[in-house]
Amino acid sequence: MTSIDRTTRAGSHDVPGLVRRARDGDPRSVARLITLVESGAPQLPQVAAALAPFTGNAVVVGLTGAPGVGKSTTTSELVRQLRTSGQRVGVLAVDPSSPFTGGAILGDRVRMQEHATDPGVYIRSMSSRGHLGGLASATPAAVRVLDGVGCDVVLIETVGVGQAEVEIAGLADTTVVLLAPGMGDAVQAVKAGILEIADIFVVNKADRDGAEATVRDLKGMLALTATGPGGWRPPVVRAAAARGEGVAELAEAIGRHRDWLTGRGELTARRARRAAAEVEAIALGRLRERIGALRGGTLLTGVAADVLAGRLDPYAAADRLLDDLTRGS
Repeated sequence: MTSIDRTTRAGSHDVPGLVRRARDGDPRSVARLITLVESGAPQLPQVAAALAPFTGNAVVVGLTGAPGVGKSTTTSELVRQLRTSGQRVGVLAVDPSSPFTGGAILGDRVRMQEHATDPGVYIRSMSSRGHLGGLASATPAAVRVLDGVGCDVVLIETVGVGQAEVEIAGLADTTVVLLAPGMGDAVQAVKAGILEIADIFVVNKADRDGAEATVRDLKGMLALTATGPGGWRPPVVRAAAARGEGVAELAEAIGRHRDWLTGRGELTARRARRAAAEVEAIALGRLRERIGALRGGTLLTGVAADVLAGRLDPYAAADRLLDDLTRGS
């Protein structure tokens, strides 16, 4: 390994040693690995290779829902519940970034400060950096880091999302959709979108007026949804996370869903789809980098000129560009 290979924005590190310390429970080493992921450092392939033998063991749970439904409070209480059984927990809390400065407050971690001194809990806030879908672009790789360093459960709290931000379903083994009373009527409950990705529903703030109506609307929607033999019908959990109520029931529902996934081979199928998507994203990213390197060069300029002159259509030009790239031109 050269000195250049050892250099990162976080300092000079031996990647295998960094992974070893992270697996021994050193939070600073975990932080540095995720920083490498977020910054897209040159050492990222080394990190992935070093972690690969240790991945595939963590339960990945996504918690999503509209702003104000209590995702951070529910996540914090779920961490507390999981720790009572001795499980090591990693949390990735995605916060929205400013469209003007690109910065983020990263306030979700502040809400979970009670776990800051627990060596069995690692919490990382991530800025969405304009990435749509409720996650940050680096979230999948960060999940792999937390899985590889020995977390038994990885909780992903998404940005406060609307009906169409459903990216979490492709990353989590179990997707928990949180709702709260007063955020929609019966028509809202049957709309397509985020409600369709739920493996578990949580009606949070269930001590407020309107909670029973929200539960009733959800159950009515689920009654209209057909399931195959042995199909999973998402349970509806009532919770008041700020008071610690319903969180044990949520943890139990996550465990039941895990057993269901495992018993039917669906867990392997979901993870295979996740791995395929991750490989595809990396390949497309590298292809974009190569095309970007051609900007201003003769190859891209030439096919663009042919399109402008009508000698080529854009699709044929793209095919020619890809052919040249795959030949290493």
